[in-house]
Amino acid sequence: MQSRNKGYRGNRFRKQNPNRINEEIRTPKVRLVGENVEVGVYNLDEALRISKDQELDLVEISPNAEPPVCKIIDYKKFLYEKKKKEKEIKAKAVKTVLKEIRFTPNTDDHDFEFKAKHAEKFLQDGAKVKAMVQFRGRNIAFKDRGELILLKLAKRLEDVGALEQMPKLEGRRMFVLINPKAKKK
Repeated sequence: MQSRNKGYRGNRFRKQNPNRINEEIRTPKVRLVGENVEVGVYNLDEALRISKDQELDLVEISPNAEPPVCKIIDYKKFLYEKKKKEKEIKAKAVKTVLKEIRFTPNTDDHDFEFKAKHAEKFLQDGAKVKAMVQFRGRNIAFKDRGELILLKLAKRLEDVGALEQMPKLEGRRMFVLINPKAKKK
């Protein structure tokens, strides 16, 4: 017994082509473009005959034009190259990474330097850094200490990063965002 979907060519499971090709084109006249073709308006039958003679596909490129524009190309190769270009564009897209560093208002100098070195490395790697001071219990009374720590961090990292905004208090957390500086070529 065969599986239900194997070899099934119904509309439900078939991937729809983004362009109409060959016999799927329904207009009586088309404008033909492409390599090894004289550009002009042709009857659909003649355009199909020309594409068959060249052993290529007739592909509707611009269906909304009057008459629709068709091109004689190898459709599988066309789809492959289109997919390859989309993948390349996606790979070149910039992905922003956000790294978080936490302090308390009573953070010691050694701990501060240790965390600042980590933040510097993150910025050099191209990631954004969110530095945060967490206030617990009665520590909320030391808001000014938290702000000083964040400004001190921004000053320490000004060679590799730029402060996006001044320290901002939200609830029991005060934070700043530091963007990496663009690398000079």
